[in-house]
Amino acid sequence: MKTAVSSYSFWGYIKEGKMSMLDTVSKAAELGFDAIEFIVVTPFDRINTATKEEKIAYAKELRAKAEECGIEICAYTVGANLYWGNEVEDAAEVKRLCDEIDVAVALGAPIFRHDVTKSTKVGDKTVSFDKMLPTLVANARKVADYASIRGIKTSAENHGRVFQDSDRVERFYNAMDHENFGLLIDFGNFTCVDEDPVLAVSKLAPYAIHAHAKDFWKRKFGEEPADPNAFFPTRACNKLSGCVIGEGDVNVPQCIEILKSVNYDGYVSIEYEGSEDCIEALKRSIKNLKEFIK
Repeated sequence: MKTAVSSYSFWGYIKEGKMSMLDTVSKAAELGFDAIEFIVVTPFDRINTATKEEKIAYAKELRAKAEECGIEICAYTVGANLYWGNEVEDAAEVKRLCDEIDVAVALGAPIFRHDVTKSTKVGDKTVSFDKMLPTLVANARKVADYASIRGIKTSAENHGRVFQDSDRVERFYNAMDHENFGLLIDFGNFTCVDEDPVLAVSKLAPYAIHAHAKDFWKRKFGEEPADPNAFFPTRACNKLSGCVIGEGDVNVPQCIEILKSVNYDGYVSIEYEGSEDCIEALKRSIKNLKEFIK
């Protein structure tokens, strides 16, 4: 296994103007990571307005910077919703994701992660995951087909309250049944739906093509944390707060050992989303991660 870091881990500095997306590349290399993955490929002030052509141009800049710093780019991750309740919007979302795959090609990222769906609320209706599943799969297969032509492998992550349970993720994977598709397993995300990460990872590990190491402090319902503003609710109204890898309540070492047991040899990417200084947190996180994977 190799170490990686998500550009999202630097988001605190990026939002404050202390660091650009280009800066994350050199900082990741300086901190000792083998690779970096990107959640956004555009300057911060153009996140919602950049054209495809502008994204591709910036992706080439990031790739050149990575080559200069001697660090790999291991993945490109984007948000998505593959169920809109009508064919027109579904088709538009598939087209948007295919455009993002072209950005991934320019970036030199071998893996492209897209979300699956964000909510069971569709317009004024509530639609169950299983009712959405056939459409989700049909749209994701179109994205995987296009990515295959472009030499990129697609993946879905246990991300978003609707698509974080390991049983739903496994049903989706089985329904996809696509040779150009795998799973991005995020250890910490399972806790957002109150699932034991160790059991969830043990179920999904054979299908993993990428992994996120994420840690949380957990507080049960009724336990008031010292700093409530640093915590957010799980689906079952427990509480979570992002923290340094190896310092929280997610059994990251055991999750990594499970990946080893199925001969996973890809990247384990830190996605830090805590409230302390992100650089200091990443220094401790990579130290711990290297101990866990050696």
